[in-house]
Amino acid sequence: MVVVMDGRASAEQVEAVIMRLEECGFSAHPIYGVRRIVIGAVGDRRVLNSLGLETMPGVERVVPIMKPYKLVSREAREENTVVRVGHVAIGGSQLAVIAGPCAVESREQLLAAAHMVQQAGAAILRGGAFKPRTSPYSFQGLGEKGLKLLAEAARQTGLATVTEVVDEHSLELAVEYVDMLQVGARNMQNFRLLQMVGRSGKPVLLKRGLSATVEEWLMAAEYIMSEGNGQIVLCERGIRTFEHSTRNTLDLSAVPLVKSLSHLPVIVDPSHATGDRRLVGPMARAAVAAGADGLLIEVHPEPTQALCDGPQSLTPAQFVSLMEELRAVAAAVGRAA
Repeated sequence: MVVVMDGRASAEQVEAVIMRLEECGFSAHPIYGVRRIVIGAVGDRRVLNSLGLETMPGVERVVPIMKPYKLVSREAREENTVVRVGHVAIGGSQLAVIAGPCAVESREQLLAAAHMVQQAGAAILRGGAFKPRTSPYSFQGLGEKGLKLLAEAARQTGLATVTEVVDEHSLELAVEYVDMLQVGARNMQNFRLLQMVGRSGKPVLLKRGLSATVEEWLMAAEYIMSEGNGQIVLCERGIRTFEHSTRNTLDLSAVPLVKSLSHLPVIVDPSHATGDRRLVGPMARAAVAAGADGLLIEVHPEPTQALCDGPQSLTPAQFVSLMEELRAVAAAVGRAA
């Protein structure tokens, strides 16, 4: 349930409601909006009527939430959440473009990609330092060396940075070097990892699992938010279907659907969804038209030499052209890019 506080409620009244909830075994999560404060409460609904919350000073109303995901639901927060990653806002009027190579391969490769995507208009640099791959013989990333290179690229370009974490060790290292943590599709239901990134204090990019339903995806976000971290960006990256013409099937309908169900921002990864650089541009434009708050696009200085996901990575020239196209689409739907 959520407890909606009156717009004039004092800090003492809010704290009194939180204390009452916690006394009765509920986990209380205050959510501060522009116009009001709501308190998300997770616990045994059977004792709801005995709490007497409606009669407490400053309480406007109590709203039961029927969905299994509570804190990330639109019922808990009517306003859109805007996630801050360094100087970048995701979920506002500005389209946020995250770009860079799938994996950090070398200093020369990463710095070249970073300067190029920054000049083209990207706001955040992506680069994998820890690469969970299908084959144990594939390139697995540079580890901490890759994180240090991301930090150097950030200093040189002013870009915020995001990288994937795969376990407790990679998380402990990553929080020291990057601005945002990514939980990949394979780890979407790694609940212990979700709880740890929830406690990290860093913004989190949560990718949809390979075969996850929308509800399972939002429940994964609930794990993170239940640990006190509301800075979550959801990423649609395609799901596994019977179709083999593309790497995955990009579910663009999930973008407006999730934005109706949740207050969290939603971005789209057309690179992993299609696995084909020829399809990245059309799907990126379609994602913006569908209401996506941003894009995650793989760009490599020399895709044919990439150690990871070269076929889906754009060349620098292709990325520059795509950014120009995206500005036109974004303007048509009332956004800036």
